[in-house]
Amino acid sequence: MEPIIHYRPGVGMMLVNKKKQVWVGERINSPHAWQMPQGGIDANEEPHTTAFRELYEETGIQPDHVSIIAESVDWVTFMWPDDLQKKLWDGLYIGQRLKWFLMRLDTDHDATDLKVHHPEFSSHKWVDVSELLPVIVDFKRDMYRQVTTEFAWYFND
Repeated sequence: MEPIIHYRPGVGMMLVNKKKQVWVGERINSPHAWQMPQGGIDANEEPHTTAFRELYEETGIQPDHVSIIAESVDWVTFMWPDDLQKKLWDGLYIGQRLKWFLMRLDTDHDATDLKVHHPEFSSHKWVDVSELLPVIVDFKRDMYRQVTTEFAWYFND
């Protein structure tokens, strides 16, 4: 019998500023590991609601400071490296399955506050979309390539 493969359901947020730069944070527990905000969907929670909640919890950016521009057509998956699969969530999941949202920061100032809730990022920066893939941790790079390809129309106009 084939084993059941479990992906943790979640959302990812590609947050852009008015210059069309993308927000990335450096993980506290992994120096030089940069990623866009993402997080798990709670029971009975809709993905778009999760996107606003997780964005606030991870970046401190208030929901009324952002707008959803687009949502990914499909869910995008990635697998954690073998050593992380055993450590994270007691080995229940092999990776994550994310619905992605392209979100725009509607303020003229950064609005980031990394000291809210349980901080996940030690620092953040805004990068051009062309600089995004090289800074992302290796095991998430294919997923980010899919997301940037789907949302490329936003950066090309």
